[in-house]
Amino acid sequence: MATAKGSMAESPAGVTSLAERAQQILHAVCQTVGLDHGGAELLRLRSNAVYKLKDPIIVRIATAPTATERLPAVLAVTRWLDEHGFPTVRPADHVADQPVMCNGVAVTFWNYVPGNDVPATTGELGHLLRELHALPAPPVALCRLDDPLASVRANLQQHPESLTSGERDWLNHRITDLTEQWGHLPFVGPPALVHGDAWIDNLFRHRDGHVVLGDWDSVALGPREWDLIHSYHGQTRFGLNQHDVNTFATAYGHDLRTWPGYETLQHIRDLYAIGIHIRNAHGDPFSRQELQRRMRSLINGTADRWYMKPT
Repeated sequence: MATAKGSMAESPAGVTSLAERAQQILHAVCQTVGLDHGGAELLRLRSNAVYKLKDPIIVRIATAPTATERLPAVLAVTRWLDEHGFPTVRPADHVADQPVMCNGVAVTFWNYVPGNDVPATTGELGHLLRELHALPAPPVALCRLDDPLASVRANLQQHPESLTSGERDWLNHRITDLTEQWGHLPFVGPPALVHGDAWIDNLFRHRDGHVVLGDWDSVALGPREWDLIHSYHGQTRFGLNQHDVNTFATAYGHDLRTWPGYETLQHIRDLYAIGIHIRNAHGDPFSRQELQRRMRSLINGTADRWYMKPT
């Protein structure tokens, strides 16, 4: 495992934003592995800072404190899936000893998927998830998805300043209640290989027309229902329409809306979706704004539209 100099966890004087710290890490880590970071394009700044280099290579700079522990499994699973013919993003294996550590920050390098103007569809996502869930467990030490709100709980403990005392109290009680309800959900079938963040934005269309599933940071062994709820939650919060969800359900071969635990899982997914913004609020204006929007709608019980990026 290679190590680079630089810091994203402790920024130098005058460097305050997540974007600035990510840029610092990008420069340091590219120098370490011998890649040119000139003209790098920031594609996403959320749970990871994701850059496209001119090579082209995708660089993913993890912001989660647990990334160092789980990324070796993520790299191993995607290699295993690729060997078994599943359409996944692939690590750039000419960069050795991944993940590369930069003062406690884990960085991975991935082959770029040349794009296509035709967007991926929820139907294609449904077909891929049905294929994924039918696979055997890979020969990789994967975590089990036993507590989906663990990351929210940890982020709240580590960044209490992101919320008011009243919001923290409300959220702590809500996490406790929904964690208990999770333990009683009537999941169907044994744990399967789940993507963990099976959202349409993580499905990319290759230039040749086929689709490729990316962003495997949350891969685990767990209930299939956790992968399915993302598309239904997308209609509730992120602008998908009923046709999108119906198409997804038909392609997968099961409609989660008929499952007794559906409403509870929707509420759990709602809470899960604020964790990243609790963690990033101190260094990202969008996360601060979006956290306020999401907490307000959760506390008020309203089905407000949420956003993935600034509008």
